[in-house]
Amino acid sequence: MVKLSELPNIGKVLEDDLIKAGIKTPADLKKIGSKEAFLRIYENDPTTCLNELCALEGAIQGIRWHNLDEAKKQELRKFHQSL
Repeated sequence: MVKLSELPNIGKVLEDDLIKAGIKTPADLKKIGSKEAFLRIYENDPTTCLNELCALEGAIQGIRWHNLDEAKKQELRKFHQSL
C-alpha cells in the first residue's frame, strides 16, 4: 500500500494532518479532492495556509505544487481567501 508521504509535497507533518482528518490513503485524498481535504485539515488547524492547499492539489496531480498551472493556483487562491 502506498503511503500518503510517498506522494509529491506530502511530508510527515502533512501526512499526520491528513490522517487526523480521516484521510488515510492516496486514494482517499484523490477521491475527496484537495479542497475538501483542506477543509478537513482546516477544521483541526485554522492556521493551515494556502501552500498546504496547493501541496494537496499537487499531490493529487502527482507534481510538485510549484508546477501547478497558473489557472489552478488562482482558483485555489480564491478558494483559500473565501474561508
